Amino acid sequence: MVVEELEKLLEEKKYIDFRRKIQDMPPQDIAELLEELESTQAIIAFRLLPKEKAADVFSYLSSELQAEISLAIDDKKLMEIIDDLFFDDKIDFLEEMPANVVSRILKNSTEAERKLINQFLKYPPNSAGSLMTIEFIDLKKERTVQEALDKIRIEGQDVEMVYNCYVTDSKRKLEGIVSLKELVLAPPNAKVEDIMRKDVIYVNTHDDQETVAQIFRKYDLIAVPVVDSEKRLVGIITVDDILDAIEEETTEDIHHIGGMSPSDKPYLSSSPFTLARKRFWWLLILMISGTISASIISKYEATLQQVVGLIAFIPILMDTAGNAGSQSSTMIIRSLTLGEVKLKDIFKVIWKELQISIIIVIGLATINFLKIHFLESYPVEIAFTVSIALMSAVCVANVIGGALPIIAQLFHIDPTVMAGPIITTIADAASLTIYFALATHLLNISA
Repeated sequence: MVVEELEKLLEEKKYIDFRRKIQDMPPQDIAELLEELESTQAIIAFRLLPKEKAADVFSYLSSELQAEISLAIDDKKLMEIIDDLFFDDKIDFLEEMPANVVSRILKNSTEAERKLINQFLKYPPNSAGSLMTIEFIDLKKERTVQEALDKIRIEGQDVEMVYNCYVTDSKRKLEGIVSLKELVLAPPNAKVEDIMRKDVIYVNTHDDQETVAQIFRKYDLIAVPVVDSEKRLVGIITVDDILDAIEEETTEDIHHIGGMSPSDKPYLSSSPFTLARKRFWWLLILMISGTISASIISKYEATLQQVVGLIAFIPILMDTAGNAGSQSSTMIIRSLTLGEVKLKDIFKVIWKELQISIIIVIGLATINFLKIHFLESYPVEIAFTVSIALMSAVCVANVIGGALPIIAQLFHIDPTVMAGPIITTIADAASLTIYFALATHLLNISA
């Protein structure tokens, strides 16, 4: 209702009323409103924003709308917005923008800022260096508490995080950390070194964002300092930035688990052709790999002709084994992400999955045997063969599902690639091989 009302004000060109309506709205809500408007109206609405609010709203817009606005406004207005952004938001913006927008910004930046921007843009994607901001409060340990508080009052309004201050030496090496609370409660004449904590949790500029996320979660941090190879403080990562990174990683993992290439654009913003292209190659690979199962069935065609009833149980075996493998891989991938399972734990995982399998298959096989023999009236030997095959297939699928993600990580492959369709395909082939081998042996059928 609010969107329709504001849209009507824009259509009727009642711009003063429009500005009055949105002046007290949070920047996140204004950004959401602009995303729902047509492109031309969104640009007009953005131009109507007060100068002090424009940068805040801009940082919450999608990269597509940011690009459209950047191309529609002049260099002066663009630089006013960019200058008001926190440095990490500025880098995020530049990474998503077309080359002509980036060149306009670099052309109008100071030489020092150009060097800094280029340095940040060279950090590896998804690294701590690419996430961090350079706007933080750093203190010298020789300062008094009163001097430290005076510095925070002067510089605090220009930085993203004032709750933690970082103590560095003359070469900018990280020495300690002190919170704003500790400074406020300490005597004014006390030295910073007397109240600072030396056991600082920090990350390196080249650490992966998944590693950074694990550190935030493990130590319940709201910010973490980022140092270079010589332990010089170069920036900090705040919790809001790592939450964005976690969302990005989770989205990528979900795409991998579903058997498709990750997309960095929202679903409705992506064209059908783009989404189809990301799904096609995975489906093609899985279709080709599915021929393995077909070739196994062809190999045992003579067996199936002798005992036609065996065909009816192929879907049960394949589906159960595939689902069991997917359950196992999902659990292990999640445990790897949370740091609960390490590479060295692979044999522990295999042993635990075997134990889980034995518990599961006793129930499954018993119910399966009773169903096949008593409800479907198949001979005891067929019911027994199918049940034993089911037990074996589930055990193998669970072990494969538990071990493959760990093996993938060992070779620096995203473990989520091994989830879902890949595990199911491997489990299908394994269950069919086990089924026909047992049938040939237990039923005394010639292959």
